Amino acid sequence: MSEQRTTPLAEASSGAGLRLPPTVTEVITTSDRGGRPSGRPVRGRAARLASLAWVLPALVVLAVFVYLPLVQNLAFSTQEWDIYSGVSEFVGLENYEKLFRDPVFWTSLGNNALYAILSIVFQVCGALVLAAMIESLRSTRWRKALRAIYFVPSAISLTVAGLLFYFIYEPNLGMLNHLLSAVGLDALAQPWLGQESTAMVAIIAMSQWQGFGYSTLLFAVAIQRVPTELYEAAALDGIGPVRRFFHVTVPLVREMTGLMIIVTVSGAFQVFNEVMVMTSGGPNNSTQVLATWLYRSGFVRNDFGYAAAIATVIFVVTLIIAVAQLWYTRRKKVEF
Repeated sequence: MSEQRTTPLAEASSGAGLRLPPTVTEVITTSDRGGRPSGRPVRGRAARLASLAWVLPALVVLAVFVYLPLVQNLAFSTQEWDIYSGVSEFVGLENYEKLFRDPVFWTSLGNNALYAILSIVFQVCGALVLAAMIESLRSTRWRKALRAIYFVPSAISLTVAGLLFYFIYEPNLGMLNHLLSAVGLDALAQPWLGQESTAMVAIIAMSQWQGFGYSTLLFAVAIQRVPTELYEAAALDGIGPVRRFFHVTVPLVREMTGLMIIVTVSGAFQVFNEVMVMTSGGPNNSTQVLATWLYRSGFVRNDFGYAAAIATVIFVVTLIIAVAQLWYTRRKKVEF
């Protein structure tokens, strides 16, 4: 013979005439011998299984299209593989040794690092300042208009933007050199994409122009979530706009800042289209980045194992940066 006991919460709910969900009213079945629980709540287990059924398709998609290719790429990086004949040979870590002896790899890594640093300066710091200036305007009409104006370049595809700036940088007919000549700065006119000292900076400038508005819009949304009472209180205390920016806006949009740093740095180490459209890695490999060197190694030089090793480096670098930034952001989580 067994008896059923209900929790105090269930007794209170029945006395008050309330009906709680089955997951709240916990029924404990005990035996006559020891009074020990003979089973777990059935409904709670069923709810967990139902939740797992909902997320299972997403887990399967991630496993097939994300995690399995990562494992396969790691295996490919230990092989010397001819993708046209299908012949492969296990070489261990030789591709990684070759990678670290390759001067073009270090040039590519340095270009990606420069890309990431300048992207943080413009697409994170600069976009945050611009978003704060836009949101400080009293006119709603002007705020909406400026958001749209700055967002327009982000709606242009990278390929189209790259071709546009390719013609802007053209040394003879390009708009940039003509503009410099028109204002008396002929000495600064030069073949921007044709010399090693300026080609990479010119590509990065185009990329910042294209992505600046998108970052600004995201920061504007984050600033709109900050309670206006905080700005009003700061203004009543006599705090100026610059101090309000550093002491109110910056701390309270920290989570968005962390997210933008992750997205910006990850994108900087995966950049491909801009370089391929504008210079294809030239001149003299001075604008190679990891993704373009991966493409050239695997599909032009038919060294697929070496290309897989480059892909592994890209994954490890972006993973370390993302984990570090997520750890820092969670420690500095902001609650309104």
